[in-house]
Amino acid sequence: MLFPGAACLWAARGSNLLKSGRKYLHLGGKAPGRRSPLDGVAPVGNADSWRAEPRATVTKNRCCSSGSRDVRVRFAPSPTGFLHLGGLRTALYNYIFAKKYGGSFVLRLEDTDQSRLVPGADEAIEDMLEWAGIPPDESPRRGGPAGPYQQSQRLDLYNQTALQLVESGHAYYCFCSTQRLELLKKEALRSGQTPRYDNRCRHLRADQVQEKISQGIPYVIRFCLESGVEPFQDLIFGWNHHEVAQVEGDPVVIKADGFPTYHLANIVDDHHMRISHVLRGSEWLISTAKHLLMYRALGWEPPTFGHLPLLMNKDGSKLSKRQGDIFIQSFQRAGVLPEALLDITTNCGSGFTSNRMGRRMDELISEFNPSKITTHSALIDLEKLPEFNRIHLQQQIEDEEQCRLLVKDLQEQIQRAYPEELQDKEVLHENYITHILHLRKGHVCSLKELVSPGYAYLWVRPSVSYQQVAALTSEAQHIVSLVLRMVEARGGDLSVDLLSGDLKALAKNTKATKYRDVMKLLRLTLSGVQQGPSVAEIMVSLGPTEIIHRFQNLLLPSQMAMKSSALDRALKE
Repeated sequence: MLFPGAACLWAARGSNLLKSGRKYLHLGGKAPGRRSPLDGVAPVGNADSWRAEPRATVTKNRCCSSGSRDVRVRFAPSPTGFLHLGGLRTALYNYIFAKKYGGSFVLRLEDTDQSRLVPGADEAIEDMLEWAGIPPDESPRRGGPAGPYQQSQRLDLYNQTALQLVESGHAYYCFCSTQRLELLKKEALRSGQTPRYDNRCRHLRADQVQEKISQGIPYVIRFCLESGVEPFQDLIFGWNHHEVAQVEGDPVVIKADGFPTYHLANIVDDHHMRISHVLRGSEWLISTAKHLLMYRALGWEPPTFGHLPLLMNKDGSKLSKRQGDIFIQSFQRAGVLPEALLDITTNCGSGFTSNRMGRRMDELISEFNPSKITTHSALIDLEKLPEFNRIHLQQQIEDEEQCRLLVKDLQEQIQRAYPEELQDKEVLHENYITHILHLRKGHVCSLKELVSPGYAYLWVRPSVSYQQVAALTSEAQHIVSLVLRMVEARGGDLSVDLLSGDLKALAKNTKATKYRDVMKLLRLTLSGVQQGPSVAEIMVSLGPTEIIHRFQNLLLPSQMAMKSSALDRALKE
């Protein structure tokens, strides 16, 4: 039998803390002689192992249930928007934590706010996690033993739990109208107080509750907040104690539409999904107190909590979804490598034994140390992202298997960028593109840069007229002839060092053209642009056959024009 109007009951529990430690029980304080919440969970050498190895010494006062408990962490975004950089960072720390301690990384979608759901966001979130290289072990797409992994499919479980709280006297039906709640808020603000619910419906008798329900009056279910919150040890912020009942009214756990609020749904799911460690943003640190009250009311053991400091812009301002460019899909479209994005995200934060650029996932996992996560915000400088991308692109080019993937990617980008202009399909050949990648590694920051107008000459022959070249010097034809003889003499033996010397010697064989103007002529003929890599590098990129082809094409029209001019003069005479 339910007792919806009963007063909140609370069984008194003794504090687990020694009296000598009470002065430490404030935000971020440390109590002496206490073990870390990670005691009993040792890192594993094999990142593919799925079970944590317990240490010999296990404390009963840990937030974990036992040393042999499987490490299970979760990333629980709301599909009310697409994955952004702050969310990716939270997911990344959970993923690294799971792999470090041989556990499982769970993706759970908290889609109970039906009015704010964005179509396609649920699929896009998982797509971006997979693109970033941190795929979940269990998720709506992959399934798993603790599903379903969308909260909208677990409503019965939340309602059953809410009724259990009502029956035990830890929750009650609230019939206060929206108008009354708004008046309470306005009155509090007018008097300079923090708005809070006055717990009015907590004191309704059972018959009053039944009468209102029979009349069809809309209601929510609220949880009874009581004093006596036990301090908890956060992995990052240390000992925390927040008497939430003194500053807040009883929170809603089941809304009028029958959907749960975050406060109820997250603890129900974490319990039933056997989550051992909750790593989430520090904005939830104070709310943890009310979550612990719910765990205690339900007789459940809470997980270990770790609240990650916020990720902020380099000037200390908050990352805003309105910035647009902080969404992961924006980075993907811009040609950012996922490895570079993960690297800069961890590089600006804390939790690692070293802080350097170019770390890959295996290094992030091996160097991860939760005790090194600091409480101050992580400031990210996205202006440095191109440099991170350059380093990771170079690493991938030097790896044979990853380089093949880059070749395929670049082949597709070339065909998209120049669908009609490609005169020679040889530029799509794997050997040629691999050759270009190795020549430009360390110089370009992304593959997209290689299909930009500045590098179009690699894939499309420039449209340059003899008149444009002749405008640079009256010796244009002579210089072109010298270059053709030089390349033919070299054969296939082209290197930047050799060509640099040859080009300097070539410039000395001109009568009135300076070395600088010779280089302008050659660069214009070969690339059609006046900026970019050195002429020697361009020649090595194109190879002898293509160099000869481009210069001969330039000479042929001029020679035809000269013959035509001579014929005209002869006819006039």
